[in-house]
Amino acid sequence: MNSLAAYSRLLRENRNFRLMWLAQIVSEIGDWFYSLAIYNLILELTGRAELVALAVVLQVLPSTLIAPTAGVVNDRISRKRVMVAADLARILIVLGMLLVRSRETVWLIYPLLLLETIGWGFFEPARSAVVPNVARAEDLLAANTLSSTTWSFNLAIGSTLGGAVAALWGRDAVFIVNALSFLASALLIRAMRFEEPHTEGLPTLRARDLADYSPVVDGFRYVRRDPRLMATVFVKCGLGFLGSNLVILPLLGERVFPLGAGGLDARRAGMLGMSLLMGARGVGALLGPFFTMQWAKNRDARMRRGILLGFFAAAAGYMLLSRAPSIALACAAVVFTHAAGSTIWVFSSTLLQSSTDDRFRGRVFAAELGLNMLAISVASYAAGRLVDSGVAVRAAAFTTGVSLLVPGCAWGLAQRLWRAPAGAGRLGIG
Repeated sequence: MNSLAAYSRLLRENRNFRLMWLAQIVSEIGDWFYSLAIYNLILELTGRAELVALAVVLQVLPSTLIAPTAGVVNDRISRKRVMVAADLARILIVLGMLLVRSRETVWLIYPLLLLETIGWGFFEPARSAVVPNVARAEDLLAANTLSSTTWSFNLAIGSTLGGAVAALWGRDAVFIVNALSFLASALLIRAMRFEEPHTEGLPTLRARDLADYSPVVDGFRYVRRDPRLMATVFVKCGLGFLGSNLVILPLLGERVFPLGAGGLDARRAGMLGMSLLMGARGVGALLGPFFTMQWAKNRDARMRRGILLGFFAAAAGYMLLSRAPSIALACAAVVFTHAAGSTIWVFSSTLLQSSTDDRFRGRVFAAELGLNMLAISVASYAAGRLVDSGVAVRAAAFTTGVSLLVPGCAWGLAQRLWRAPAGAGRLGIG
């Protein structure tokens, strides 16, 4: 089926998915407005790449730390309620950024980012786990592809417009827009109506249950007994090596490819350079699954092969980025890389959703997200430290490309698990 027709039918006929999709649009555009403003604020007030990297770490690493608790909560209570509560909490957290006014108050950014990421760490596994409850099995690939391409579109629009809004009206406007986007998302998700069978027959979740890690152990055993599932859980951990882009692209925009059109000062020229490169990342992530969905045709074997090719394509893209002589060619390399990266994301999500029991889905997706965020944290912070120690940002981009060869090779070796007879051996990736 034509992908556009599949998307159209899914949105037209599936009210619950349509509401969740609209919530995704408004909240993610606000998020990308917000992230770019944060990075620019830190660079303006401190000039240190390492502190940008620390901000990136606090936007991702807490998801790893909270993953066991988030997984248990999402498998014990209504995932819809988890998403609404996370959105409402993040309204207040984002508005707290309005208090950052000088170098002396920059420290406030970091605890606020920590709290916001904890909220996201509960929200995102819930959203991923809910998709099979609101979409039919044959629509899962289309649903995940639409979610990924929407995320990519939001990145492209949010990053590009966010830079322009911040340059013209200031960062306070960006923070207010993001807070309002969380309110809109909460209202849309609250309007969803769907069954959540994972809660049937379970006792009420109590505070002391959060200190009981036996459900976490059960979830680990569930994944451990299926080597193919375990290998798939680790795919996004490998993709997390690409997380250094959150440091590299802003630095390239500010230091290598500033856009000084119209007599803008250096700060605003750097902001626009960042916006263009981050927007290119969104364009690439938008295009990747849009085309590869047609090729995969809901076939598991093709999705596994697409993940393998995606890792090597992403590695080549960042190696090319490190040599780009102009911002146009740099954007082309970024588009190519992130088209591959988003294909990896969509295919691995679809494979997991179709092979995980609903009772364990919250824990599996929380673990997968936690591993991904851990890898992003390490890659981002390492990139910031490298640049602050004197390594050129172009060299850091090349190093990112080389690092992606490692998970690509690991996934290639893991393909023997699918060639072996069912139950033959218990191999894993860890």
